[in-house]
Amino acid sequence: MRVLVACSLGGAGHLHPLLPFLGAAQRRGDETLVVGPPALRAMVEETGFSFHAGAEPAEEEVAAIRDRLPTAPVAEASLLGNRELFGRLATTAMLPAMEQVCGAWRPDLVLREPCEYASAVVGSRRGIKTSQVAISLAAGEAGSIAMAAPALEEHRLGLVEELRRSPYLTRFPASLDPSPFPVTIRFRPPTAPAGATLPDWWKGSVAPCVYMSFGTVLGYMSIAGDVYRAVLKAAAGLDVRAVMTVGRQFDPSALGPIPDNVRVEAWVEQDDALAWADVVVCHGGSGTAFGAMAAGVPVVAVPLFADQFDNGRRIADAGAGVVVESRPGPAGRRRSPITTLDAPRIARGIETVLGHASYRSQARRVAAEIASALTVDEVLASLLSGAGIET
Repeated sequence: MRVLVACSLGGAGHLHPLLPFLGAAQRRGDETLVVGPPALRAMVEETGFSFHAGAEPAEEEVAAIRDRLPTAPVAEASLLGNRELFGRLATTAMLPAMEQVCGAWRPDLVLREPCEYASAVVGSRRGIKTSQVAISLAAGEAGSIAMAAPALEEHRLGLVEELRRSPYLTRFPASLDPSPFPVTIRFRPPTAPAGATLPDWWKGSVAPCVYMSFGTVLGYMSIAGDVYRAVLKAAAGLDVRAVMTVGRQFDPSALGPIPDNVRVEAWVEQDDALAWADVVVCHGGSGTAFGAMAAGVPVVAVPLFADQFDNGRRIADAGAGVVVESRPGPAGRRRSPITTLDAPRIARGIETVLGHASYRSQARRVAAEIASALTVDEVLASLLSGAGIET
């Protein structure tokens, strides 16, 4: 059979939740194809899966929205990201390629991440079974559909209701993520093989290990340097050994002097980092934050935009981490960007999590709940056979 995976703008956080299903399809002997924006080509091909590039909005259109997201009021940021960027610009750009691929390749199943709508437009019209694979909390995903609705209904009346009723596949546990979708199927990511041992960048130190990552999108944003410098300053005064990843598009030389106890890398495999980390410092993006939860590692969330605030609060409410938000913004803005002025509060957050065993204990409780869900192989087999799954 043929499984098509559809991904929109957004980098690794939008792609990675789909990869376990590609692996499951490969194990079954199914054919697979990933359709996404050109910027995803290298990331997909590094995984060994076939990739077909569609079109994407012009960079100046994307940049104009992207740089407003960290400081815009909540309602405005939601409208800009969900309706204008994903619902209108990205969908319109991707439609011709999606039409061509679905017509020529004829997939039996489309698995789409919730910000990618072109495959839903085409798949429904062609009678192709379509499911959405969560990249964030279910309430946020449902809200994104509602916000994008005016743009989506321009493509076909009734599309929004179809999206709400299509199977919703999520790796997030019910205790942190109750779902409004009528067909919600929870799965557990495959257990990662034993990772490579990280180099001894800290010359034999046995201090607690801190993994600091802010995803693959931040590096494109004008606030990136300030955020990275804030976290470096926070770690510099602590008895920890830390590694911070900045992505391949950001030049680390722009950061200035690096503290002796911090290693800055473009990229470290997340599973490897989580295997040794005692705490994760991140923006609360779903890939990193819930990856940490699945590994039983507590989190210090420093949210910047989008769903990161809600993700961080859910984890904090579960006792599995803490949230450090930026200072209130001036009139007309919800908040100020993260800067080195926030470093002392970030440092206190790290000390709090490392200093109380309850955070690790609660993170492990969440990990056990995640581990009790269905395997991706079971979910994919059911979707392709048409058999129902008890939700």
